[in-house]
Amino acid sequence: MKKLYTVLAITLLTIPVSAFAATRTVTLDVPTMTCPVCPITVRKALRAVPGVKKVDVQYAKREAIVTYDDATTNIAALTKATADAGYPSKPDGKGK
Repeated sequence: MKKLYTVLAITLLTIPVSAFAATRTVTLDVPTMTCPVCPITVRKALRAVPGVKKVDVQYAKREAIVTYDDATTNIAALTKATADAGYPSKPDGKGK
């Protein structure tokens, strides 16, 4: 029985963290985008964040829809990236 627990523990420790990761999507409100060129900067900033898989920035709606790996990054890192690029953002609160 002790051997079984040892094998089980070793197996669980060798499973990559990515096996428990989930792909999430968040919509960020970016109200300070004031021209049609602003989305380029926002898109570049978000794509530079490790774990980001897809970015869709819509100037007309002043929002960025980001798909990311939650084992690698989080919403705080995404909003920091936009703020560091000069475009503060926040999650839209709709829980997409």
